[in-house]
Amino acid sequence: MGITKEEKLEIIKRFGKNEKDSGRTEVQVALLTRRIIHLTEHLKTHRKDHHSRRGLLKLVGQRRRLLNYLAKKDIQRYRNLIKELGLRR
Repeated sequence: MGITKEEKLEIIKRFGKNEKDSGRTEVQVALLTRRIIHLTEHLKTHRKDHHSRRGLLKLVGQRRRLLNYLAKKDIQRYRNLIKELGLRR
């Protein structure tokens, strides 16, 4: 199962300005990171699920584009986000 409604609301509250701020770049990256972690765990047990692997690669690319945008826009917000999410770079 994917992300629950409660988990999504908690992520939005944590990274957004308020509980309805789901469009903020940090919120989008955090939600994508949560989905990427879930799909990675799924693929550890279902190694031949190539459809999900393709979806995972698309999510990783989307997260990368959002992080590049944030790094160009505001480097301090980018650094804080990757530190808080535990992403390397």
